[in-house]
Amino acid sequence: MIGSVPVNYKGIEMIKINEHQRKFKQTIEKSREELGKRPDWLKVKLPTGQNYRDVQALMRKSKLNTVCEEAKCPNMAECWNHRTATFMILGDTCTRSCGFCNVKVGLPNELDMDEPRRVAESVEQLQLRHVVITSVNRDELNDGGAGIFGETIKMIREKTPSCTIEILIPDFKGEEHSFEIIMKNPPDILNHNLETVERLYHAVRPQAKYSRSLELISWFKKKELRTKSGIMVGIGERTEEVLELMRHLKEHGCDIMTIGQYLQPTKNHLPVDRYVTLDEFKMYKEEGLRMGFKAVESAPLVRSSYHADKHARDMWD
Repeated sequence: MIGSVPVNYKGIEMIKINEHQRKFKQTIEKSREELGKRPDWLKVKLPTGQNYRDVQALMRKSKLNTVCEEAKCPNMAECWNHRTATFMILGDTCTRSCGFCNVKVGLPNELDMDEPRRVAESVEQLQLRHVVITSVNRDELNDGGAGIFGETIKMIREKTPSCTIEILIPDFKGEEHSFEIIMKNPPDILNHNLETVERLYHAVRPQAKYSRSLELISWFKKKELRTKSGIMVGIGERTEEVLELMRHLKEHGCDIMTIGQYLQPTKNHLPVDRYVTLDEFKMYKEEGLRMGFKAVESAPLVRSSYHADKHARDMWD
């Protein structure tokens, strides 16, 4: 038992780099053209400013994690200086070994049952109009952590009822009982990232399934939630595969999409295959809007939560 929640560690793959990832990494390193220096459009300022320091101090005081820090998000300075952040609940250790992600992998610590209260109080203190809640994967929990998501949403609604709530969830192994737990305290926007094209799943998301993620989005859309998903480019995909993925998302009821450049967190992660041009990002945005997405954020530094508050306002305006 962890925090009075049943757990099961059987069958959980906690490997840092699997064989698919190893071979894929070698293939890219051998075949890609010399990248050269990082383009100017991928350069970001170091985090500074009073608002940035205020948000950082609040996170430390409340003993909370943010995906901004754990995933080394390039937009952290911009978002924190606007007094916004994406809270990462369920600890800082993930039970999956995605080849692109900088979040720590291993056996998680005990479940923190007081975390929802601290997140809700931080949202209240920051006076947020829109908040994003994400998490590590907790495949050892019978509900995948859905109960903590629900309790967090409930407490935010009680303390800051005017704040719209977006959750960026794992796939919960496709278990509908976890989806039903989320729907007891539903968010305003349900986000689940595909991350990459189907062909690359074995290397990029070895414990996930492309079809399962699409079915998750469809399931929540049928419950009349606003839905969202995001991907990285420059990790080995082909342009036609991205367009096919976009069509699949639209067919499964996705409303909002984000597309950004993959950046290798460390030398142990999958390498960058190429730096996608600004024109290609523009093309994806135009094609997405033509397909019928309500909003498409497509640019090198775009991440899943980038301009999330704007998307929420636009969906209701």
